[in-house]
Amino acid sequence: MRSAMRTVVHRSVRRVLTAATGAGSGDGNGNRGVRPSRHGLVSVSLAGALVAALAPAADAATPAEASPCPLGYVRIVCVDLTQQTLWTQDKDGNRTFGPVPIRSGRKAFPTRTGLKRIYAKKAHEYSSLYNVSMPYTQYFDRGQALHAYAGAITDPPGSHGCVNMRFSDAKKVFSLTRNGDYVFLWGSRP
Repeated sequence: MRSAMRTVVHRSVRRVLTAATGAGSGDGNGNRGVRPSRHGLVSVSLAGALVAALAPAADAATPAEASPCPLGYVRIVCVDLTQQTLWTQDKDGNRTFGPVPIRSGRKAFPTRTGLKRIYAKKAHEYSSLYNVSMPYTQYFDRGQALHAYAGAITDPPGSHGCVNMRFSDAKKVFSLTRNGDYVFLWGSRP
């Protein structure tokens, strides 16, 4: 259903763009074309917004070919520290959720990289060390964890080594994973 909807929207966007640019019926590429629209600029803006809105969804279902995140795991959480993004993928590299923005460790507390395993999950966690609530915590390496963060993900300077996510993203990732699932982290915080 989603694929069919994307195709329909894609065709509509192509028609709007063709109309906005004034391409006639003889464009030389076998396209019929559409009559130019009086509201071409509005149509181009709308088409651009539609394309931008659909682009992440289209990428989300395709394998992350440029990603160093390993294949072959039933479920794996991929964390790109350089791009400050996270997603989940299946054994074939197809993204099952994301990418979503994250906040990783600051300079003095870098997030450790490598292939890790989720060894504990707690929906309601509190750090007495840093005096902060950590909803949807998933520990993966000696106290470092994936969890929700109440502030803005872009808040400097960064976490104390954990991978922070928006509340809704952390909740979704928490629901998708199990103890023993893998987390692969690479890169470094910019």
